[in-house]
Amino acid sequence: MVVVTGRDFRANTAKYVDVAYRGEDVVVKSRAGSFRVVPISEDDIVINKRDLTEELRGALLEAKESIEGKRKLNTLDNLINELRNSND
Repeated sequence: MVVVTGRDFRANTAKYVDVAYRGEDVVVKSRAGSFRVVPISEDDIVINKRDLTEELRGALLEAKESIEGKRKLNTLDNLINELRNSND
């Protein structure tokens, strides 16, 4: 584990990002607290607040249209198959 100050991290960001990428824990200590630097994996989902809000609005609209009989929702099996096929 590598523990660095916020100042050192800012001055040597590329170095510590590379350390984290290689799998070693990097902890940045600052006045605001301590933070661990970890790489994002392919399984992680990164989404900003605006995108998440739009996704939730769309899901609520689908549910509302389904309740009103305007839309037929997918089955769980179909959704799982779509997810599996999208990863190929």
